[in-house]
Amino acid sequence: MSGVTVYVPRDSAALAVGADEVAAALQSQAASRGLSLQIVRNGSRGLFWLEPLVEVATPAGRIAYGPVAPEDVPSLLDAGCLQGGPHPLCLGPTDQIPYLAQQERLTFARMGLTDPLSLADYEAHEGWAGLRRALAMDGPAIVQTVLDSGLRGRGGAAFPAGIKWKTVAGTRAAQKYVVCNADEGDSGTFSDRMTMEGDPYMLIEGMVIAGLAVGATMGYVYIRSEYPHAVATMREAIARATAAGFLGDSVCGSGRTFRLEVRKAAGAYVCGEETAMLESIEGKRGIVRAKPPLPAIEGLFGQPTVINNVISLASVPLILARGADFYKNYGVGRSRGTLPFQLAGNVKRGGLVEKAFGLSLRELVQDFGGGTRSGRPVKAIQVGGPLGSYVPESKWDTPLDYEAYAAFGAVLGHGGIVVHDDTADMAQLARYAMEFCALESCGKCTPCRIGSTRGVEVIDRIVRNERREEQVVLLRDLCDTMLHGSLCAMGGMTPYPVLSALDHYPDDFGLTATPIAQGA
Repeated sequence: MSGVTVYVPRDSAALAVGADEVAAALQSQAASRGLSLQIVRNGSRGLFWLEPLVEVATPAGRIAYGPVAPEDVPSLLDAGCLQGGPHPLCLGPTDQIPYLAQQERLTFARMGLTDPLSLADYEAHEGWAGLRRALAMDGPAIVQTVLDSGLRGRGGAAFPAGIKWKTVAGTRAAQKYVVCNADEGDSGTFSDRMTMEGDPYMLIEGMVIAGLAVGATMGYVYIRSEYPHAVATMREAIARATAAGFLGDSVCGSGRTFRLEVRKAAGAYVCGEETAMLESIEGKRGIVRAKPPLPAIEGLFGQPTVINNVISLASVPLILARGADFYKNYGVGRSRGTLPFQLAGNVKRGGLVEKAFGLSLRELVQDFGGGTRSGRPVKAIQVGGPLGSYVPESKWDTPLDYEAYAAFGAVLGHGGIVVHDDTADMAQLARYAMEFCALESCGKCTPCRIGSTRGVEVIDRIVRNERREEQVVLLRDLCDTMLHGSLCAMGGMTPYPVLSALDHYPDDFGLTATPIAQGA
């Protein structure tokens, strides 16, 4: 047996459960048996409950085994895993695993297929096709393609990406910037990290296309400081792309300039807010800026700036390569394309599920996630990060799209889904939201800085039954002030989990019933 290619992920989630040790065991065991194999450290497929997921290239395609521990390696080799042989850990052909086969992988099509830092691998899987098409177009045509695709920001606000780009393109300035917000701080989210660690050239390509579209020559990727592997991978990918001519003074020999640098984030949740992020990149304390002016007009260093998150920019190469119509044919209503939903919390099969907008939360959590890991009934599902609403069972069949969720006071945000079973105390989870805001607030505006601190105190009084009904009225009034008076989403969205917990789970607050807020 010689020259068999074996794939072992290098993704942080896989490393955390022993992927490096599995790769080392495969290498040493193969050497001791006189077997020749090539280990490729690929990105994760996103099936985290099966990590480390080992794949073997066979004439019939890749055969998956998982989750593999180092001590499993001898028995795997004994069973002929290098030929795709049967074993208790064998999952069959990777692309036929139901969790994976039932997805619509557009942005994540290459994830797990390629060596993340191999330029040849990237190009062999449609890499740079979008950039080459963009180089044959002028800026307005690129912007129009993104507009026509219906792509909206995948960072939370869901603002149409093309409109933002059009504003930057139409603002006259000697210098413009593209900034990727990769400060992925929401609980239960990991799609940005997976992209940077598992398919970094896709993000680079998207940022170059954005630069060509608006006339920007410089870009920054602002990466969460807790993501050391993503920082290292992006820096290496940028160096290789620059050496190969995909970045630099003449992108692909076109004479058009675009340079790219990584900036490590400051470790504050509020720096995920776009203007606080700009302050941080400029070397200042991460404090939210008042708007106007919009960053599209006066952004980084006072210049017009495109700001999108990782998945927004990573969606662009495919749109340029295959056209706006291809992309917008996925999804429903004004929510076009796909979203990489991230299943986390008390869920049996946690991981990444890329689906077109329109499926339901019940399908996502029950069909893909398999229900709770504890085996108990699902009680609440938080959608959209730590400042997202807790969605009750009555809403689990609502289609996952931006407008449908906004209609009952919820947000899809970055696509983070955190599951809680029936042992969860919703009053304590509501209290945590206020406490989180108090700890992470930049302190610039009073509703957020003071409101969150008072919110913790009011919830404590409700739980202790100190004039409970009066305190409920006070809490709702406080949430209304935070919602409408905060400078940014930090304070403006903290009421979402608090009010949704109060409205849908009154028993946990010691209330027998409470009127549900309008639109909830």
